Order: sequence, then C-alpha cells, then structure tokens
Amino acid sequence: MTAVAKPIAETEAPARRFSVTPILELAVFGIAVGVMLTTYLVISGNTGSQRLLTPPLVALLLVSNLVPLVALIVLMGRRIAMRRAARSPLGGRARLHVRLVAIFSILASVPTIFVSIVASLLFQYGVEFWYSDRARSMLENASTIAAGSLEDLKQRVGANAEKMSLDLAGAISEGVPIESREFFNYLFVQTTQRELSEAAIVRQADSGEILTVVILNPYDRLIEEQISPSAIRQLKAGTTAVVVEDAGGRFRALTRFPGSDNTYLYAARVIDPILLDRKTRSESVVRDFTSLTERSRSLQLQFNVALLVLSLLIVGLAVWVALEIADRLVRPVGDLVKAAHDVAEGDLGTRVPTPKSQDELGILATAFNRMTDRLQDQTNALVDANAQSESRRALIEAVMSGVTAGVLSIDAKRRIRLINSSAMALLNPGEAPVGRLLAEVSPELDGMLDGEAHEDIVQLTSGGEARTLAVKITHDEAGQVLTFDDITQQLLDQRRAAWSDVARRIAHEIKNPLTPIQLAAERLQRRYGKQVDAEDGTFAKLTDTIVRQVGDLRRMVDEFSSFARMPKPVFREESLLDIARQTMFLHEVAKPEIRFTLTHPDPVPTLVCDRRQLGQALTNLVKNAIEAVEAREDGEAKEVAMTIREGEEGQLFIDVADNGIGLPAERERIVEPYMTTRARGTGLGLAIVKKIVEEHFGTMAFADRPGGGTLVTLCFDTATLERLTGTGGEDGEAPGGAVPAALTRTKNG
Repeated sequence: MTAVAKPIAETEAPARRFSVTPILELAVFGIAVGVMLTTYLVISGNTGSQRLLTPPLVALLLVSNLVPLVALIVLMGRRIAMRRAARSPLGGRARLHVRLVAIFSILASVPTIFVSIVASLLFQYGVEFWYSDRARSMLENASTIAAGSLEDLKQRVGANAEKMSLDLAGAISEGVPIESREFFNYLFVQTTQRELSEAAIVRQADSGEILTVVILNPYDRLIEEQISPSAIRQLKAGTTAVVVEDAGGRFRALTRFPGSDNTYLYAARVIDPILLDRKTRSESVVRDFTSLTERSRSLQLQFNVALLVLSLLIVGLAVWVALEIADRLVRPVGDLVKAAHDVAEGDLGTRVPTPKSQDELGILATAFNRMTDRLQDQTNALVDANAQSESRRALIEAVMSGVTAGVLSIDAKRRIRLINSSAMALLNPGEAPVGRLLAEVSPELDGMLDGEAHEDIVQLTSGGEARTLAVKITHDEAGQVLTFDDITQQLLDQRRAAWSDVARRIAHEIKNPLTPIQLAAERLQRRYGKQVDAEDGTFAKLTDTIVRQVGDLRRMVDEFSSFARMPKPVFREESLLDIARQTMFLHEVAKPEIRFTLTHPDPVPTLVCDRRQLGQALTNLVKNAIEAVEAREDGEAKEVAMTIREGEEGQLFIDVADNGIGLPAERERIVEPYMTTRARGTGLGLAIVKKIVEEHFGTMAFADRPGGGTLVTLCFDTATLERLTGTGGEDGEAPGGAVPAALTRTKNG
C-alpha cells in the first residue's frame, strides 16, 4: 500500500487567526522612535549648561532607550525564527523553534539591561565626584598655593632690594668708597644674607646708556641687558619704590639708590626649578580640569551611547546564537515529526537520518526507524489479505449494481450498511445514507420490519412521487437484507387495462339501446307534440330531458370508447402553432368572457406528432382550464394562457395555465381513470391526455400557478419523435382550417 505524503502545512493547515505580532512590532518601533526623540529633546534642552546630567536622569534615559530597542531586536529574532520554522517540514505548526529563540533572547536581554543600568549608575556617580565643586576647589587651591609661593618670593625680592639699597647708601655715607674692596665685600654680604643671586649698582647716562658702577655677577650675565627701560620710567615717575619683574626663571628688582637721581640698585634671585615646575603643573592641571569640565556632558553622553550600543550588540549576538542553537536542536525533532506524520498518512517507507552522536535524539531516531520497518512488514501482510477481500467485495458490488431490484442491508440496530444504486434511485435518501437509521431514510420500510411478514407490498413517497414496492426480507449474520422492486407502473398498467376492458364492455352494453331511445323520444315529440295542450309544458320537458340525457350518455360512451380503443398515432411533422391556434380559437369563440392568450417563440418549431390526438389532448386541457376559471365566483378577470417554449437538449414544452380554483388535494390521482372532482365528469379526460402524451414519448406535470390557479406542462423529446416521422401512415400535412386573426397572440422570440 502506497500513499502520497503531503507537507503537514498542507494537510493540517491551522485556521488563520488574527496575529498581533506585526502590530506589536510597529508599536515597539514607534515607542523606540518616540523615546529617542524625547531623549534628544531632553539633552538639547540643557545645552546652555555644560554640567553633568544627574545619574538618575541618565539611567532613566538609558533604560528608556535600551528596553524598546532590545525588545525590537528580540521581536526581529522571533520573526526570523518564525520564517525559519515556516520553511521547516512542520510549516506553521513548528513552535519549538520560536520558543527556544524567545527563551534565549530573554535570558540574554534581561541581565544585559540590568548590567547596563548598574554600569551607568556607577560611572555617573564616580564621574560626578571628580567633576564636582569640591574637586574643582581642591585643584584651584593647589594652583593658588603654588602661585602664591612665587608671588611671596617676588615680593620678598623687591623688599630685600629696597632695604639693601638703604644699607649700601648708609655704608657710602659712612665713608666707604664705592670703588673699594670693602664696599664690594659689603655688597656680597648684603646679597647673600638677603638670599639674592646677583646685584649691581648702575647709573643711567644722559644719553640713556646704562653704566655699571659695582657688580656682583656669578652667572656672567650682562647686567645692562637686565635693566628694563620701562622699570626706570616707573621709578622716575614715582609710581612705585621698587619694580620687580619675572625674567624667566628669576625675579629681578630695580630700585633707586639713595643720594643720586640716576643711580639704581639692581638685584635678582634665581627661582627654584622645583617651585616653577609645581606652579606649571598646577596650572596645567587646572587647565586640563577646566577643559574636561567643558567636555564633561559630551563625555558623559559618549559613554552612555557606547554602553547602549554595546548592550544592543550583546543582545543581537545572543539572538543570533539563539537562532543557530535552535536550528541545531529543532532540526532533528522536526525530522522526527515529519516522518511520524508521513507514517500517519500511510508512507511507511519514510526514515529519519540517524545522528552521528548517540544521544537521546540518536536513540529516538534509531527506535523510530526500527518501528517503521516493523510497521511496513505488517502492513504488507495486511495489504495482501485486504486485496483478496477487496476482490470479493468488488465482485459483490458489481453483481449488486447490475441488479435492477433495490438491495439494502441493515445491521441489528437498523443502520444502513450497504445500499445499491437501484435502491438509491427508488428511495432517494439524499447524500451518504450509509450509517443512517432506516427510519430516517424510509419510515415505511422500517415499519414493515416491526411485523412478522417476510414479503409485503409497501406504498411510500420518494422525491414527491408515490411509489408501490414489492419488498422481500431475508436475514444474515449481522442483520437483515431488504430486496424490493418498483411495481408502480405495473399496477398502473394493470389498472388501466382493467378500466379499458370495463369501458369497452360498458360502451358495448349501453350504446345499442341509446339510438332507439333517442329515436322514440323524438318521434313522440313529432307525433304528439301538437296534440298536447301548448300551455302544459310537461310533455315537452320530459321528451327534451330524454333526448338530452341520451346525448349525455352517448358522449360518455364515446369517451369510454376513446379510452378503451385509442387508435395508433400517425406521426407526421406538424405545425405546433396551427394546432395550438385552432384549439384556442374554438374555445375563444365559445367563451368570449374569458381572456385567451397564446405565447410562442419566433419562428415556432415544428413537432413530429399525431395532429388529431395532440389537438384532442390540448382541447381537453383547455376545457379543464375553462371549467376551473368558471368555478370561481370572486368576479375577477378570467384568464387561460398557452405557452410554447423550447428547452435544452432538444426538448419542447407546452404550458397551459389558468387562474381558476387550482388543483385538488389528491393531485397525484387526477390522471387515473374515473377520478374526477366534478359532478358531471367521467374522469377520463386527463387519463386520455396522459395516454396520448406517453404515446408521444412525453411527460405531463402539474404545478400551482404563481398567483393562484393551475399550470400543466407537457414535455416532448423532439429528437426521439423525429426518428418516428412517417410511421403508421404517409407523410403529409393534415388538413387544417384557417385561423381568424381575432385570437389574442403574444410572441417571446
């Protein structure tokens, strides 16, 4: 036994449901964009100040941006996982792949978010101290101390120079010559005691040239170049007593030498390099701190942006790893599920690849392959056995389908087990009768089973048509078998043959005395009619009654004869329109109060028929329609309509409709002989019409006319009738009279 295995997505496609994932993705994307826009507005709103943002605010902005972006990455990973799952053999039902990716993504995202928050807070609080006012004060105080030390040294150099000039002037006033060795020694003592590096007494000539009087210069420098003209101008202006300048590595002081207007004392001290280096470094630290302070906001944002990007990269990497791991884990499971589904569909030859590693999945794959091997062996044995039983069943079904009788098998609970095509046609049970109760399909047959008879005649209604069945019941091991034949037409033929024999006998027995009775009544009228008193109308009434009743009896005898001995039809190609017009014209002249209409296509098709018999049938139908509309007493307009129309597959229809009293309750029996609803009717008119229609290989149907009344439809198979042209007589047109134009006509062609 072989079967075509279909993908699970095709065979068991789940019902489509409304998915919220796209809406959720769009919502998360919108939230992420909104949060980024809000973050930009918050940061750009504080651009006037370069102070750091508070750690809670930065952490809040980081979390607000990180959470939706991480969620968006996780959703993208889920979408990728769903697409991979859709391409798997399981189709849309592969949920394990998506769940594994979701679990790995969440496990990687949550710690990453918390670590990012903690790292951001630690960094913010640490940086906040170094950029605080206390740190700035410490650095500025250190720089101020270094600068103050140099400034104090500078002031001491100026003060010592001024005092030194007074001491030297005092020595000169005491008589020590300025050019003497003693004065030079005194200058040396003053210089060393006052912690000065060099000293000199200079004089400015009238030409502005600087002349050295006494000099102590251990550094071999040109003292004249160390004297600043601006310092001399300040001293001459009297704005200050001493001018101290920073000469790059030393402080030099210039003051007036007492007792002489153009004589000045120059003194200098070399600055300790360590002190200068401290001052330089403190100023550099302050400048660097100031620069960092000015860039603190941008550094803070750069760190948090880098932390955000790094977190997103970690989450993205985790999602990618989750996808790869899920692929490795789900692929063997998917192969097993697909193979199991193929086996369920009947493909026992399917196998799963055996993994190289003998882990749980490898053991499961090996066990599955061993199971399918055994199932395939057992199935092959069952197939061989089933093939034999199938051949037997096919033989039984072939025999049953060829039997014209209906065969129906039921079980002990009266559920249908088997039914052949003939039984389906007779019972018309609808779709899938097998498995249904017999009482639901045919209550009449089910009621017969309640009795003890094994053979019986059952009347039932199937498809709106009454049927008579000859039923025979037999018993088998599992239930009962009902065999039945449709004897409806057989009974109808027997009844019609019996009525034909009765009609023939009645016509023979009644027709012979009718003529003498009629002639006797007419002779009495001629001979004794003048002798009877004219005022006494009893004699005339009685004789008229005899003549009239004899005429009615003769008409009944004629109908009996027509029904009993219907002549064989002579088929010729006739004009159906002429037959219909003649029929309608005769009644239109007799019944002017009724509106007659004839509707036909253009051109009107011809029909192979017996003109006289078809005209008789149409006349009977129109006569019945007239009697039906005359039975109405509501005063409304009376109408009789005849319609000729063409159908499909060579069919021709003749509809006779009226707005009379309608069909009787027992409409199924109105075509039976001697079945009538009128007091003076014989019940043979419609029986004759049915016989004529059947001999023309046609059918007659009755229906209710929309709006009230009756609709009689005659259907003829033109193809069958055309093959009978000329049968029973010579070809040629039957004579027909002219039809006046007064007949109401309509065309629908």
